Amino acid sequence: MIAVPVALVGSLAVSADPPVRWQLNMTEGASQASQSAHDLHMMTFLLCCAIGVIVYGMMFFSVWKFRKSKGAVPAKWSHNNMAEAVLTVVPALILMAMAWPATKVMLAAADTANSAMTIKITGYQWKWRYEYVGTPVSFFSSLKRDSAEARRLGSGIDPYAIDNYLLDVDHPLVLPADTKVRFVLTAEDVIHSWWVPELGWKQDAIPGIINDNWTRVSKPGIYRGQCAELCGKDHGFMPIVVEVKSQAEYAQWFADQQAAATPPAAVAAAAVAAAETTDLAAPAASQLN
Repeated sequence: MIAVPVALVGSLAVSADPPVRWQLNMTEGASQASQSAHDLHMMTFLLCCAIGVIVYGMMFFSVWKFRKSKGAVPAKWSHNNMAEAVLTVVPALILMAMAWPATKVMLAAADTANSAMTIKITGYQWKWRYEYVGTPVSFFSSLKRDSAEARRLGSGIDPYAIDNYLLDVDHPLVLPADTKVRFVLTAEDVIHSWWVPELGWKQDAIPGIINDNWTRVSKPGIYRGQCAELCGKDHGFMPIVVEVKSQAEYAQWFADQQAAATPPAAVAAAAVAAAETTDLAAPAASQLN
């Protein structure tokens, strides 16, 4: 399943340029996919504006120039071969001119090849699980505790006193900047939809089905999203937070996560194996000497 690139107004990201009051245009987003979608949108928008100016200009000019009060008499003819040919060929050429770059953007959006890493995203009621494929690093990401407590009826907690109320999680998804990251998405129970507007796409997470997509974010920062598929009573309380770090910061974070995820027994076994290898190598080295 190919996800349609979207970069809609109302973005929840805080590190990229945030939406402003009365903003009418779509944002450029923070990823390569969102920038491509924005550029495609602007191209087609300006082309449509040019067509509108020409068509409405000719229409209003004709109404003014050939108005009845000036004695204009309508021509009497049944058809015009040249006009019909122009009105057929020109729109066809315009549509082809729009279809070519649109097809390139769609193909690029579906191309997950040559990714540096893969992350599996699994939707649950009502949280997300992130697994860094091929590594022991995995964790659940849920609504942050202070928001979860404040949203309860009669909690007595003022939601306005909580930063990023209902938008923060306990464990954000961490990505390296300037790196192509492939996502594979599925769900454990019902259909969910993983959507971070600044990444420029959203993808359904469906039980029993694996969908994939990718992103490359150049600007470190925090980007927020939501589940975009009604998935039960707490659908509105499973936010998404993506934290993009510089490659050096990400390497340190990932090393810490790997160390925490590796069981002590495995660490001890690795140390014993390394010691045994050293002991076996010592006699051979002495014989060579």
